[in-house]
Amino acid sequence: MSEETKITRPELRVNRPIPSPSEEGSKTPDARSSFPSSEGLGVGSENLIAADNSGGEISMPAKSVERLFPFVVKSRAFIVGRDILARSKSNLHFILITTDISDNSRDQILRDYTHYPVVQCYTEADLEKFFAVKGTKVLGFTKSGLAQSIYAELKPHRINKPVESRREAPNTNIQPRKHSGQVSEKI
Repeated sequence: MSEETKITRPELRVNRPIPSPSEEGSKTPDARSSFPSSEGLGVGSENLIAADNSGGEISMPAKSVERLFPFVVKSRAFIVGRDILARSKSNLHFILITTDISDNSRDQILRDYTHYPVVQCYTEADLEKFFAVKGTKVLGFTKSGLAQSIYAELKPHRINKPVESRREAPNTNIQPRKHSGQVSEKI
């Protein structure tokens, strides 16, 4: 074969690491990979602080609870309407009411749902944007792991206190039964 017709192949590297899908096509290392994962930390918390390689601190923006709302919509894990909420108490985890709800309506919700957490956050327009529901100021979340995660992050906005169950203390004044000393015989 002559030099002109010789086919050249790219050199194959046998022991190179396989890039993750986020690194494919990127020649520079991802800056996020040098920081510890912030997943699982409080989403509604303050900005996260991470140390960079030079020993300085970098402020990372906190995740917001709104990132979970599309999953609620997709799984239909919410209840709209006061009548349906009243019929669905057995499947209810917590209630979200808007900040622009009237005082009378707010008080009525607090009276009707004393045994459920009530969170006041967002406006009617926010609920329309996040959940595609018009004119809704009261939204219930059905029992699920997703609802637990959302409630954990909205807990600082809870407006009612948990109802303390009144468990009766054991009565220590109960006297043991006394037998009369007579034994009945069976024949």
